[in-house]
Amino acid sequence: MTFSNNCLTLRFISKMRRTEKYFHILEKAEDLFAERGFDGATVRDIADSAGVNLAMISYYFGSKEKLMESLFKERMILMKLKVEALIENKTITPVQRIEILIDNYIEKVIDKQPFYKIMLCEQVINKNTIVLKLIKELKLSYARMLSVLISEGQKQKIFKKNIDIMLLTNTMSGTATQLIINKEYYKEFNNYTKIPETEFDNILMTKLRAHLKFVFKAILGYE
Repeated sequence: MTFSNNCLTLRFISKMRRTEKYFHILEKAEDLFAERGFDGATVRDIADSAGVNLAMISYYFGSKEKLMESLFKERMILMKLKVEALIENKTITPVQRIEILIDNYIEKVIDKQPFYKIMLCEQVINKNTIVLKLIKELKLSYARMLSVLISEGQKQKIFKKNIDIMLLTNTMSGTATQLIINKEYYKEFNNYTKIPETEFDNILMTKLRAHLKFVFKAILGYE
């Protein structure tokens, strides 16, 4: 199934079952998968956390595997829609688009930390073939959209030629994800241990944005 087909499937489901309860269950499952792993979080755990019965999980998702798949599809379509809107916005410069892309990505990673922990864990465990396929689609789709943004800047002679898009994509995703996974070390090293979590996340977001914009500027070569 392609990314486009995934989006179509979600639109179809949205007419039937994507209610407030559906999203509530997804969010609770996301937290549990991040905390305990896919195998460690049972359907009953998810139902109890969401305050619903097992039949409700079955109604919305059918199985724990399908629930995980739905979680990935939801996160993928939101990312895709944001970047597509950025590509279609011809009122801003290529540099501004890249900076907005970075801002949006970091905001998403900070806001959805459990999801990015799940994504990293699933790649390391390398067991769930459906999820691995979705991760592959997500990464390739994001890289292709980034390639469109960069090629427009290259046509205007703002960006360097011969940019390795996949390396650039992994620079952004890897930096952000590793910092989230190792945030406790970052806190201790920088003496942020006594700062409230929300305030710390805002600091982290600001620093990540500035760091990645600096890196992208060095790689793409604009003034």
